[in-house]
Amino acid sequence: MPITSKQRAYLRGLAMNAETIIQIGKGGITDNVVLSVADALKARELVKGRVLENSLLTAREACDQLAETCRAEPVQVIGSKFVLYKRNEQKPKIELVKKAKK
Repeated sequence: MPITSKQRAYLRGLAMNAETIIQIGKGGITDNVVLSVADALKARELVKGRVLENSLLTAREACDQLAETCRAEPVQVIGSKFVLYKRNEQKPKIELVKKAKK
């Protein structure tokens, strides 16, 4: 289920203070990168990454590729940074605003 724009805005706010823990260099997105992103998403739910200048990927490409591979939601891409979110079903850490009922 995709996240709403309000939920996305809330996650963007949380991501502002988060430290960048994923870096993608000239090696691109390797199995190791995917593994560390998946582990980080499981532990934190919200992950901030950065694409280094020597990478062949743009931040948007890296974000979309990792989101698809890790079944996460892309939250935002600004410059060389990106943010991913994936809810931990067993132990959720981030409580998202519920959708408004019509």
